Amino acid sequence: MSTNNGSVHRVDANALRDFVSGVYRSTGASVDDAFVAADAMVQADLWGHQSHGVLRLGWYYARLLSNAMHATTEITMPIDAGAVAVMDGGDSIGPVVAKHATLDAIRRAKAHGVGAVSVRNSNHFGTCMYFTKMAAEQGCIMLLTTNGGPNMAPWGGLKKLIGTNPWSVSAPAGRYAPMIMDVANSGVARGKIFLAQTRHESIPPGWAIDAQGRATTDPVAALEGFILPMAGHKGYAIGAMVDVLSGVLSGSGFLDEVHGPYDPVNRSRAGHFMLVLNIEAFQPLTQFHARMERYVETIKAVPLAQGTDEVFYPGEMEARAHERQLKEGILLPTDTLSNLDRVASEAGVSPLARA
Repeated sequence: MSTNNGSVHRVDANALRDFVSGVYRSTGASVDDAFVAADAMVQADLWGHQSHGVLRLGWYYARLLSNAMHATTEITMPIDAGAVAVMDGGDSIGPVVAKHATLDAIRRAKAHGVGAVSVRNSNHFGTCMYFTKMAAEQGCIMLLTTNGGPNMAPWGGLKKLIGTNPWSVSAPAGRYAPMIMDVANSGVARGKIFLAQTRHESIPPGWAIDAQGRATTDPVAALEGFILPMAGHKGYAIGAMVDVLSGVLSGSGFLDEVHGPYDPVNRSRAGHFMLVLNIEAFQPLTQFHARMERYVETIKAVPLAQGTDEVFYPGEMEARAHERQLKEGILLPTDTLSNLDRVASEAGVSPLARA
């Protein structure tokens, strides 16, 4: 069900999840794997991160059709050594591989105090926080890094070599929603520029430069050019190190060997790194929860700057957006819904229901 509000519509989260799952099943994915892939995408929309939500379904579907991404899961463990493992995703669906690796890293952390899983030959999996939140909900702290197809030039250069390469850190926060950081090392995720293009909006200055290295607010020119790193050379350095952790360490692709979800035919070769700490190995979990609650409350009690109504801790805005949109429906642009209709037609599934 959806309600029309000009160029945006509200769509029921469960209906959207069922629809996306049906598209994945049409390519041969199992019921369980299709649900994970759909849930990761819809959850991004629930959090308000539409750049990583169902906007991407058409790209993933094209990759499944070409077999660049395999609909059937083919995961192996080349190295299984106590607290450490290397997982080969076998070019399987990104969120499915990442969930397997996350749960495995949590299991190892519970057994050894720390668990580290290095993943190669995976695919783009959407938002990092979808996975780090799983660890926080099981009394753990988690660091997750992943690389992606090249969008940024090395600092001072004019050739795409480095992905936006996001990373996330999560921690449980007692009676509050988990504290979760999820950031790309560019000034903005590439998906946000695609979203601006979909909405026929300009992008803010400082997000990107065109192919000649000139500042631009045109999303089309930005996509043809270069996304700028956050904080200048610092974002470049962090992006490079995330690539080392994700791609070099795992034995997967790195730099321009990695292909993003926008590429319909080439293997992704994306790599991930999952590091999980079992809080109970450091201090009683109840003590940690109490300390995190005090941490959150101290942050939120600071004097407010002019024009600010409230201070949020990392992950709080997403938690609130989730609750709101779960009740009211997810706001999706008309162009995104049109793309979903196109995918439905190609996949031979029933289109997403509208009011």
